[in-house]
Amino acid sequence: MTGFRIEKDSMGELQVPENALYGAQTQRAIDNFPISGITMPTAFIQALGLVKQACANANHSLGGLDETQRRAISSICDDIISGELMDQFPVDVFQTGSATSTNMNANEVIARLASKEAGDTVHPNDHVNMSQSSNDVIPTTINVSAAITCHQKLIPAVNHLISTIDTKAESLATIIKTGRTHLMDAMPVSMGQELSGWSAQLQSALSHIEDTLPLIHQLAIGGTAVGTGINADEKFGGLVAEQLSSTTGLSFKVAHNRFAAMSTQDASVALSGQLKTLATSLMKISNDLRWMNSGPLAGIGEITLPALQPGSSIMPGKVNPVIPEATAMVCAQVIGNDATITIAGQSGNFQLNVMLPVVAHNILQSIEILSNASRLLADKAIAGFTANEDCINSALSKNPILVTALNTVIGYELGAKIAKAAYADGRAVIDVAAEMTDLSRNELEELLDPKELIGK
Repeated sequence: MTGFRIEKDSMGELQVPENALYGAQTQRAIDNFPISGITMPTAFIQALGLVKQACANANHSLGGLDETQRRAISSICDDIISGELMDQFPVDVFQTGSATSTNMNANEVIARLASKEAGDTVHPNDHVNMSQSSNDVIPTTINVSAAITCHQKLIPAVNHLISTIDTKAESLATIIKTGRTHLMDAMPVSMGQELSGWSAQLQSALSHIEDTLPLIHQLAIGGTAVGTGINADEKFGGLVAEQLSSTTGLSFKVAHNRFAAMSTQDASVALSGQLKTLATSLMKISNDLRWMNSGPLAGIGEITLPALQPGSSIMPGKVNPVIPEATAMVCAQVIGNDATITIAGQSGNFQLNVMLPVVAHNILQSIEILSNASRLLADKAIAGFTANEDCINSALSKNPILVTALNTVIGYELGAKIAKAAYADGRAVIDVAAEMTDLSRNELEELLDPKELIGK
């Protein structure tokens, strides 16, 4: 059994596990919010370490911290950044809306370890939290963590998916299939053309995400309690942004208006909206793959996805499109996350938004799962599927809608009669048209050649 020690804060004494690196304020939050068991995301805590480290360096530059204090705080922040201390951040996501509990959790852990390293007292509020408030630190950390995960994970993952689709499209460029509108047979397209639509969707979604990131790069730091910067040097925020830019390689800067940066989450709402757009694109692609793969005998059966695992606990030999299904569930989650972030964004009451933790959780989860799903969809579905050309060609030859190519020669009404007859008899359009028109077989072959019907 773990023993306890007595810790004090401004509200009095309470017991804290003796091996815990955090203090009284963190323990109060643990006791107050036994809600979900979901803690703040690892990427958020690591970004919080970056922010605290940048703040310590800025405070040292401005004469607020001596070198020993700065070095000790920075050293402990390195451990947080590397993920070594995640078990010391147990506070539930569903906590105080400013995430003061998480900010103080970091301050207490850093102060305790830095005091040991420095051989002197490093205070969680007076030193680690110098020139800061939870009200500017947490919005700053949301933006820093979202920017880093977008640049390091999401953008490379979506680019990889686009590249994989483009490569596959090129390899399938000569395969012509029945197009479908309303899930019904339509004029032909090449599989390369079909996949080019997927690629264009993703390129557009990624472009909009990249266009939104400059908003995320604007930070609230330096605004402290309500945006006025009380207790912070006017140079502090700029120095922190410079430090973060240098450390991450991203272009962070102080927000044009820190009152807006602290009282709203408009940038997160905007980014989440673009993540939702990406999710809708991935949902469309996943469902196209599932339909094209359906069968193998009673479905469309145009492609065969890689067989990854048994698909049924009772039906031997069944194989399911598990990667597109998993991706579709990711998309549903991201769309739900966006709804939560939208509601949270409306909760900017006067000088502070009070749903910051749930914004952090949802935006980072959306980025993370979209990144992972994009790579899986590329590597375990699109790169390895094969086209079933016999099935594709058989369906195409019997497609009554091919008669559309004869409209300008024989007219819509006769074309409709040919289409109906071809469908009723299960015959190829060209055979029925040869009987019902004056066109020669050679003329019909030229007019109905699928290669001539898909454009350039």
